[in-house]
Amino acid sequence: MSEIEADEVRRLRERVAQLELELAAGPRPPAPDIPPHRRVIWRTVASAILITLACLLAPLSATALWASRQVSDTEQYLKTVAPLADDPAVQTTISDAVTNEILAAIDIQGITDETLNAISQQGLPPRVAANLQALSGPLVSGVQSFIRDQVANFVASPEFAAVWRQANETAHSELVNLLEGNQGGALSAQNDTVTLNLAPIIAQVKERLVARGFGVAQNIPVVNKSIVLVQSEGVTKAQGFYRLLNTLGAWLPFIALFLFAAGVYVARDHRRALLIGALGFAGAMLALGVGLAVGRALYLNALPSEVISRDAGGVIFDTIVRYLRYSLRAVGVLALIVAFAAFFTGPSVSAVKTRAGLTRGIGALRGKSESAGLNTGRFGAWTFAHKRLLLIASVIGGALVLTFWSQPTVSVVIVIAVIVLFLVAVIEFLGRPPAAAHAHAAGGPGPSAPA
Repeated sequence: MSEIEADEVRRLRERVAQLELELAAGPRPPAPDIPPHRRVIWRTVASAILITLACLLAPLSATALWASRQVSDTEQYLKTVAPLADDPAVQTTISDAVTNEILAAIDIQGITDETLNAISQQGLPPRVAANLQALSGPLVSGVQSFIRDQVANFVASPEFAAVWRQANETAHSELVNLLEGNQGGALSAQNDTVTLNLAPIIAQVKERLVARGFGVAQNIPVVNKSIVLVQSEGVTKAQGFYRLLNTLGAWLPFIALFLFAAGVYVARDHRRALLIGALGFAGAMLALGVGLAVGRALYLNALPSEVISRDAGGVIFDTIVRYLRYSLRAVGVLALIVAFAAFFTGPSVSAVKTRAGLTRGIGALRGKSESAGLNTGRFGAWTFAHKRLLLIASVIGGALVLTFWSQPTVSVVIVIAVIVLFLVAVIEFLGRPPAAAHAHAAGGPGPSAPA
């Protein structure tokens, strides 16, 4: 008798002895419990409720994390809004607003007429004086173009990017105050209207004009001009929504994951519950994406056309929420990967055939390697004996990497999933079934046992 057969006989004898002890102890008294069909129904209902709640909390969890990390955190907020300083649509909007305010603060037409009249009174011939007055329009237009060009050049310069970052760093606390319902500062929200103060930018342009030799710019007073960014009833609602998310942001993701895990655990068919729950999470992320698209349309419709263009408004909205979009796409892709994994580990015909084909392929590759002299020996036998534990550790390791990744994107999720699949294939390849080891000891390649 071989060693493998002896182990099998010993295992069967132990099982027979255990059954004989149970028979000798007599039949167990029936436990007063709920009938089996009622237990199944209650487990199914409880699992459905828990998984549904988890899927409903999933979009709120993603939004809460975005609100706490992207909006409330100063460094992350600066990283988010920094690209706006280089966007042409935003630069054009700010340049036009600042130019219009400077031209309103300086009476260029009056200064030009006064200067030309003073020159005409210096005893010039009538023809020369008339020609000089005819230059009033071109001079005014030239001065206006000069101011407009200087403002545009400043807004497109690296100096503006530095001013933009510094201004946003100063105004970040005011943005949080805005979302929390507090008023005052560069950003304010009153009567469902959000405004932006242009005073810091106008002050910088004033210094730039004076430095370029346009001394009249000294007459520009301190301007506290504000432009309307949003005028909608949704401002007040957004403030209340932000306060709610900021309060629950630290707990919502853990609550959602706990409800999801509890729903899968309670379910009678864990794999099926995992499959349905993962598809529910993917659907919830899709719903959040649709909600962002609808919110973008509502935001653009609420923008005053005379203050800011739709192009600039769209760029601002897309920039602010881009990390939220990254997160929902990453979670959606991860949920689909989990759903595919749950499906292909199930009893369906396609799943069984897929697993059998992969197992045969890896087994054939392992057999060829052993025929070529590449033998894993005791390590292969140990890997086979602990294969389930190694597979679970690989999946948990991939999940931990995603959990602690600061900003996982779709590409990050896919790369980690591919790495986990590669580790699974390596474990399957290194795992040396006992039958293969016995056959190799006898001098043959032996069959490869399925995983």
